[in-house]
Parts: sequence; structure tokens; C-alpha cells
Amino acid sequence: MADCYPYRIATRSGDLTLIWRPGEGDAPDELVVDDLGRLLAFPDLKLLREYCDRSDWELIWEDEATLDLTVVRRWVEHPDLDSVPAGLLLDSWNFFEDLSHSLKAGALLPSQGAIHDSAYEKIFGGDALEPTAGEGAWTDEETAAAREFLRAGLDLWGQAVGGSGTG
Repeated sequence: MADCYPYRIATRSGDLTLIWRPGEGDAPDELVVDDLGRLLAFPDLKLLREYCDRSDWELIWEDEATLDLTVVRRWVEHPDLDSVPAGLLLDSWNFFEDLSHSLKAGALLPSQGAIHDSAYEKIFGGDALEPTAGEGAWTDEETAAAREFLRAGLDLWGQAVGGSGTG
């Protein structure tokens, strides 16, 4: 098995820790699922360690950062809220893509076109939410596409962990 990394997600109902693996070669990054294709999510680190020990997997503890999906949900649901860090939206976008690649069944994310690519490139640059960024700022169309994508990702996350109240 490839290197495994704990990935903590903050939600309204508490933190969960997942196991993230970088893709090998051209394979996409992914989150570990069980034999039935269900996402493995641990409510505490003790259970995560026990599972990894039983599976003879070594977790690599690097960055203890937590992805806060509560903040992302608030931004998606309230269009007038602009005080979300661009890095958080980028991390969420990447997480939802990894989640989508990992699940064997369930809803998929919306297909992405040129407007999504443009929105992603701008958020990757870090200035997407800054009105003073000129051409680096999101257009209304890019903002709407980003919100649509992140909303679908939040819905996918809710399905993956068994309920819509988790994000």
C-alpha cells in the first residue's frame, strides 16, 4: 500500500479523520474505503490507529491541519459572505475531487468545464476572492460555478458519511 496520511475534517457534528493516499503514477489521489466502497471515517485517533495497526499500514504524521467544512458550507449557503480564506476553498475543492475518485458508488460531482477551470486557476493563485485582484478575481459566473461545485461536494461528503448534517 502507498503511504497513508491522516486527514482530519471538521463538521458541525464533530471531527472525523480519514486516511488519504497520494495516487501512484497517473492515478488520482484517494481516500481509503472499505471492501464495499464505503468511506472509512474515524471519530477519534485511537480507532484510526487501531484500524491501521490491524491492516499493517503505517500512517505518516506530517501536517495536523483540519479541513473545516462548516466554514465552506456557510460560504456556499450565504453568497454575501466573502470572508472565507481562498486556501480553504482550494483545499475543499481538491478534497471533494479526491472523495469523488474514491467512492465506488453514489453521486458524482458536476462535470467541470472551462468556467470551472478558470475559477480553479484563480483560486489556486490565491486572489479569487479579492475584489482588488483585477483579472485575478472571480467573475460572478466563476463564483457561481465554484459555489455549485462546492455545494455538490458537500452533498457528496454528506452521503459518504451517512447524513447531510455532517458538513
